[in-house]
Order: sequence, then structure tokens, then C-alpha cells
Amino acid sequence: MRNLILVVTRRTLLSITVLAGFGAGALAQQPATDPLPSWNDGAAKKSITDFVARVTRQDGPDFVKPADRIAVFDNDGTLWAEQPIYFQGTFLADRVRAMAALNAGLVSRQPFKAIVKNDREAITKMGEHDIAELLAATHAGMTTDAFAQTAKQWIDSAKHPRFNRLYKQLAYRPQLELLDYLRGNDFKTFIVSGGGVEFIRAFSQDVYGIPPQQVVGSSGQTQFELRGNNAVLVKLPKLGSIDDKEGKPVNINLHIGQRPVLAFGNSDGDLPMLQYTAGAPGLRLMLIVHHDDAEREWAYDRQSKIGKLDRALDEAKTRGWTVVSMKNDWRTVFPGVEEGRAVDAPK
Repeated sequence: MRNLILVVTRRTLLSITVLAGFGAGALAQQPATDPLPSWNDGAAKKSITDFVARVTRQDGPDFVKPADRIAVFDNDGTLWAEQPIYFQGTFLADRVRAMAALNAGLVSRQPFKAIVKNDREAITKMGEHDIAELLAATHAGMTTDAFAQTAKQWIDSAKHPRFNRLYKQLAYRPQLELLDYLRGNDFKTFIVSGGGVEFIRAFSQDVYGIPPQQVVGSSGQTQFELRGNNAVLVKLPKLGSIDDKEGKPVNINLHIGQRPVLAFGNSDGDLPMLQYTAGAPGLRLMLIVHHDDAEREWAYDRQSKIGKLDRALDEAKTRGWTVVSMKNDWRTVFPGVEEGRAVDAPK
């Protein structure tokens, strides 16, 4: 059986080798005449506003009842940044380093030594046994409540190495506006991410205005225990579900129970979710963030080890899905961060 840490670390450990938010309610008041002020006028913005107008027009042919207005968003690279390492990967590495500081013996043995020393070669050679050991040391045995508290403390204090800002402040301002705009038009917004569901739930409400019960993500197994008089769920080093690629539509059906009418992603890992959304009758909107802004964020797509966008980009062009150019379609990328030159290009 594969281990839970693969959920994160097949993305996480790869992205570690690259290294050697304002919340939704924090957006400034904007004129009511433009619901998406951080979006430049153009085809991408128009596709969104036209879609919302058509599905909310009660006497129109494309009307969608509020109960069926389901919008799903990938997280990494779609709602917040993902370079030069998936943010949850940094969280895992920080957990390992914190444990090593308390237990010097960890530094002398793998796989912990590779993380602490930023040994790229050793990290890329890690197998499932190494990954399971990392999971067992950093997550297994914790209650879900304790994990949520640890994750929230990290997200409230850890800073991105390039921008020197909290990771949660690197949620994309245009997407925060879009989430608010959709909710203002009776859409229910969900996160459907390959990242760990409990990690994202620790901050989804504060950062995105999305409650924990509307987060779908990769998960590990837990078990029920009575600790004294306290009933808890304890994390196990075993896989529950991988919410990536084909797993996304499967989990949408399992946890949401409705096919979305709008789906937003940024990579090939989101392609099945976009295909699933498109594969039903009625008006649908499929969108992809194209990271093409090396000045304010990063520029990457087909060859990137993080957030590879290849097949999905081709299919979007063939099927007429909306490709959002970060460079051309977003007036602002991050709240309070107008500019920022790349420290290093993603590999």
C-alpha cells in the first residue's frame, strides 16, 4: 500500500529539490460598477461576466438554479502561488527541521538528513519507505485537531523566500475577487486540490472565505480513539485518497455530489476536473491560469516540474476554454505586491 505522504510528497519532495493573504475579507472596498477590478478588460474577464449573467438570468435559456451553481477551484497555482515549491512542501520540510532541532540524532540518518541539509540528489532518490518514515515522524500519531492547530500556526507565521511575505498573503487578488463575485451571485465555491485536505482546511475560511466543509483534497486514513474522556481522530501513515488528476472528478462526485458548472485550474493535474465539468449539457465555463509573468510572479508551463501545463493548454485551445494570462489579464497579482522580479526561474 502506498503511504499518505505520497499524496503531498510526490509533488512536495520534487518541489523541495528546487529550493537549496490577505484573506477574502481583507480586500479593499471597490466600486460596485466593476466586480473584478483587478482583472484587465479583455476576453478572459468578459467570459466570466457573460457566463455569470447568462446563468443567473431567470428568464434566459441558460438559467441555472442557485442550488446547482457549483464552482470548483484548484488551489496551488490557481488560488495562490506554487513556486518554487508547493507551499505544503515547505510546511513538511519545516516540520522535519523543527523535529531535528529537538532530536539531533535525526540529522545523522536519512531521509531526515536530506531534508535538513537540502540534499537535492538524495531527496530525488527517496523511495516509498523513506516517504513513509517522514510521514510517521511528522504527522502520524497526531490528532486531527493538533494537526490543524500546527498548520494554522505555520500559515500565520511562515514567509515566502522571494517576497518575504506570509504565504497566505500570496493568494491571488483577482481570484479572491472572483470568489466573492461568484458567491454574490449565489454560487457555492469549493476548493478541489491535490494538497492535503486538512492542511487547506486550516486556512481556507480566513484566506478564501471558503469554509472547511467545502474543501476537497488528498487525505490520509485516521482512526477513532478515546484519550481519557476525549474522543479524537488520530492520523495514520496510510493513504486515504489522492485528489489529483482522475481523482479530482471522482472526489467531486463523492464529496460534492454535483457536476460543477464552473471549473478553474492551472495544470495538467486539473485536466480531468475541467473535462468532467465540460462533459454535461448546459452552459459551462472552464478556465486555466497560464503563468506567463516572470516579473510579478513566474513564467512556466510545459516543461515545469511544478504545475506542468501541457496537455491541458492544448485542450483548452482546441475546445475554446478560457486561458487566463497572468501577465495580460491580471492588473494586480497579489494583494499589496504590485511588482517583484523573479529570484530564480522555475526548473
